[in-house]
Amino acid sequence: MVGAGPGVSGSVARRFAAAGFSFNVGLLGVDRGVLDELEASLPASCAVASEVTDITDVAAARGAIESLGRRWNRIDLLHFNPSAFREKTPLELTVDELLADVALGVGGLLTSAQAARPFMSTGGRIAVTGSMAADKPWNRAASLGVQKAGVRNLVRSLDATLAPDGIRAVSVTVQGSLAAEGPFTPDKVADAIWGAAHQEVADRSAEVSYSG
Repeated sequence: MVGAGPGVSGSVARRFAAAGFSFNVGLLGVDRGVLDELEASLPASCAVASEVTDITDVAAARGAIESLGRRWNRIDLLHFNPSAFREKTPLELTVDELLADVALGVGGLLTSAQAARPFMSTGGRIAVTGSMAADKPWNRAASLGVQKAGVRNLVRSLDATLAPDGIRAVSVTVQGSLAAEGPFTPDKVADAIWGAAHQEVADRSAEVSYSG
């Protein structure tokens, strides 16, 4: 889980662990306390390892993912969740700020996928948390829409590249704002990500829209 935290990524970890998708769970995040809390929330049957890592530090991120891959000699699912929220309009946003946000929300996926690939085999999946911001950006957070459009595009390229090896990539475009109640709770979004990762091969798509 890249960008592991208490929200969607935490729910995804618990959803996959509960279904027995993999009893080995690797967590990457920037806050040790958050990682420890997430680890404590997972079933006792899970073998959990976590790394405090800045995903924009390419060398460190690659090293962390490769370390987890070597630990279990496989990566069945790579879930990518990070994005940067910066409340600035296009006239306030600087080029450096935009590039820094894209480095996290898009470049981070590139780093993660490249590092994980040697440990993935047929049936492996890459699942990415997407957003309606890709199609309907809020002008006051201009970089977020760019990130979500870019990461969705990258997922399509990854899927086409990995498909011959039986590995698929999918983004889940969440058509709403996360909330504590209703159709867009982290747990319900996690259910959508689970479903996207388990699509029937004949009907699968590199993008799944979740509207609740």
